[in-house]
Amino acid sequence: MDRHRTVPAMASFLIDTPRLRLTELSEDDAGFVLALLNTEGFLRHIGDRGVRSLDDARRYLREGPLASYAEHGHGLWKVTLKADGAAVGMSGLVRRESLPRPDLGYAFLPGYAGQGLASEAGAAVLAHAFGVLRLPQVLAIVSPGNEASVRVLEKLGMREWGLREFDGEPLRVFTREATPAPE
Repeated sequence: MDRHRTVPAMASFLIDTPRLRLTELSEDDAGFVLALLNTEGFLRHIGDRGVRSLDDARRYLREGPLASYAEHGHGLWKVTLKADGAAVGMSGLVRRESLPRPDLGYAFLPGYAGQGLASEAGAAVLAHAFGVLRLPQVLAIVSPGNEASVRVLEKLGMREWGLREFDGEPLRVFTREATPAPE
């Protein structure tokens, strides 16, 4: 059995795409989160969250995604493959004090890179943000040099907004506004 197969039978499915299902994370996903947050790509491009054990992963979930669901009604969601239920990444909306709007966040396990999953999940998150949540704008932040992530954001119709410093580190900020409804 795949150790990242973590979709419980009672999971509420928030968003479906042709290949993916996005659901709320739970503390039961601690093993998956521990693996994802310690991949070389996550550590290099997103940052070290200090998650080194299952207890750390449960704390990260409680203080991050689960707290965001309670406070904002959204957050980072678990991305699983419909075909086999394997948890492959996270994608969703993150609220940061340093940004005026929520930002699109995503991370995928290395074995699932280059398959268009980040773009597929990101498009679904943006559709949810603009359609269901009626947000006027969504931002995204990217470390300089993370060209794969820039390509995903550009494919999603986001445009570069500028460079901004976060915790002493320069990051590229991208934006996309909601498309006005036809009159």
